[in-house]
Amino acid sequence: MITRVSIGRINGLYGVRGWIKVFSYARPITNILNYSPWQLYQHGQWQTVSLSEGQAHGKGIIARLDSISNRDEAARLVGSEIAVNREQLPPTPKGEYYWADLIGLTVVNREDITLGQVDHLLETGANDVLVVKGERERLIPFLREQVVVDVDLAQGVLRVDWDEDF
Repeated sequence: MITRVSIGRINGLYGVRGWIKVFSYARPITNILNYSPWQLYQHGQWQTVSLSEGQAHGKGIIARLDSISNRDEAARLVGSEIAVNREQLPPTPKGEYYWADLIGLTVVNREDITLGQVDHLLETGANDVLVVKGERERLIPFLREQVVVDVDLAQGVLRVDWDEDF
């Protein structure tokens, strides 16, 4: 089973020689350039492309793909989600997780009440927030030890100190 992890998206064009503008989810944003090949998702299909070169540009990233040589070819890729195979990412230190590893985990509070599953995460600046969907949607701050008590990837469970009424 191939597990893809979304690391950015193509959000524009740069110049006339096929360069693209990239919005990177990586931190720092230039880390997206450390991975090749990329998997591009567009119109319900995945396409594998090789990164030729790239660099920081202003507050974003610009890149050139091996298979793209002009602006018209690059224009067809705008809006594509960029992913890599999970195996391409370095292992995380103990107690740290990729967002992709948390998505789908069952969220259970200290009273063993299931609150739902992690649907996605939000970056707020102060701290990341788990968006948990169950009988209703909950926004739970991802604060280790204060709110997030335990993450058990093997069991697929994320334990939180969170009241079911919140």
